[in-house]
Amino acid sequence: MLLSNLPVIRYNLLDNYRGLAVILMVIFHLCWNLKDFGFVHFDAYSDFWVNFRALIVFMFASAVGWSSYLAVLNHQPIARFLKNQCKVAFAASLITVGTYLALPDQWVFFGILHFIFLAGFIVRPISAHPCTSCLLGLSLIAISFLFNISSISTHKWFIQAFSVPSTTLDFVNPILWLGVVLIGPIFGYMNLHKMHIPQSQLTKLFSFLGKHALLAYLSHQLILYPLVMAAYFIVN
Repeated sequence: MLLSNLPVIRYNLLDNYRGLAVILMVIFHLCWNLKDFGFVHFDAYSDFWVNFRALIVFMFASAVGWSSYLAVLNHQPIARFLKNQCKVAFAASLITVGTYLALPDQWVFFGILHFIFLAGFIVRPISAHPCTSCLLGLSLIAISFLFNISSISTHKWFIQAFSVPSTTLDFVNPILWLGVVLIGPIFGYMNLHKMHIPQSQLTKLFSFLGKHALLAYLSHQLILYPLVMAAYFIVN
């Protein structure tokens, strides 16, 4: 049977979960764009904004582990997994090349898509054992906090090891967030994806965005940034 003819099993709650993460990401980046053009003023490194970003990354990271568990449970062919990974790798490459050409001093070398690509290979073999995966994930999170393995410290390691820029538009702490990815399979084991959610225009929107999260990630700033820029020139 051809890979394209195999049914794709989707779960409405998981799509809504991922779609909500997309919406929060759009709100986050819209606020940053408004700040960059002087429409609003706030401390981007305050607890609120740091935690807001952490929530978004948590949702995307846990969805990786969650969907990996479901893919293994439903005997997803390895060819489909590799095809999806190639899509993520291509998207991550676009982010790297695009940011390098636009902002060579702040280009993204290990952002959320680069992390998801790496984490996908790591979680895939262990996602069939959700309890073990969860324990490993909690251990990585504990190690991150006990030994203060923060984004700053890991970023410094990347700088020394690969001579990457000292500032970057996006960076994901691999140790901490890999722990969250490894927690994800337990959500599938608990059958959270089978929970019923009421159907509405809002949940349909979340579901649509969840199904096309990668495209939404790549395109949302291409829409938001020019709109805010146009508003800036109109106002001024």
